[in-house]
Amino acid sequence: MSRRTSSAHGSHGIPEATVARLPVYLRALYALADRGIATVSSEELAASAGVNSAKLRKDLSHLGSYGTRGVGYDVEYLVYQVSRELGLTQDWPVVIVGAGNLGRALANYGGFASRGFRIAALLDADPGVVGSQIARHTVRSAADLETVVKEHAVSIGVIATPAVSAQDVCDRLVAAGVTSILNFAPIVLSVPSGVDVRKVDLSIELQILAFHAQRRALVGVAHLGEREWQERRARRTGAREPAEAGQSLDLSGNGGVEAQAVGT
Repeated sequence: MSRRTSSAHGSHGIPEATVARLPVYLRALYALADRGIATVSSEELAASAGVNSAKLRKDLSHLGSYGTRGVGYDVEYLVYQVSRELGLTQDWPVVIVGAGNLGRALANYGGFASRGFRIAALLDADPGVVGSQIARHTVRSAADLETVVKEHAVSIGVIATPAVSAQDVCDRLVAAGVTSILNFAPIVLSVPSGVDVRKVDLSIELQILAFHAQRRALVGVAHLGEREWQERRARRTGAREPAEAGQSLDLSGNGGVEAQAVGT
């Protein structure tokens, strides 16, 4: 088996890059709707989503949404269009495998239901965890994975297990018919063609942030060093330069007597 790589275009010929931005647009649209905003310009929506307006207009044109000149986009209808394209107008049963800290946090997250995702079951291999209640779910044994997938017609599997067991869980999910997997384990999963895997590695994201933080710190130190060097140079240069015409000189060293330098 090999890890499946996505093609440049998704369903209906929509580029994968556009598909990746649609959830960002949807989040911005939900925020606008919550504020009671009925219409939004491409510039305003693009700013909320962190992209330029030309890219946003091109992305939305793939959905058949072009907005109205001078008015913009109808927020409610655009929410429907983006949700429909992402498949969020239907219910998606999700199984979470791994009831550790991460699995518990995911199960307790209230945002899934409002976006069309229903947590069907929470599984774990630890006998001490099986049977406990987490977010109104009774944790079931990981041995029941295949039964759970069949019972709930699970569409998406979430792997929140340690890396050592993630591939085995993935293989079982795929064999049970799950073709969409969200992987939080710090390992690259091997899956057959036709299975989509999205990997979320928080440690990698933190390392990238650390890199940028370090770059900013080094640049700041460099700028500070350059400024100090310029100030010292100015002080040294000023000490060596002769007095200019019209400048008062302290000849006594105590400020009591002053002479006027006269240019000749």
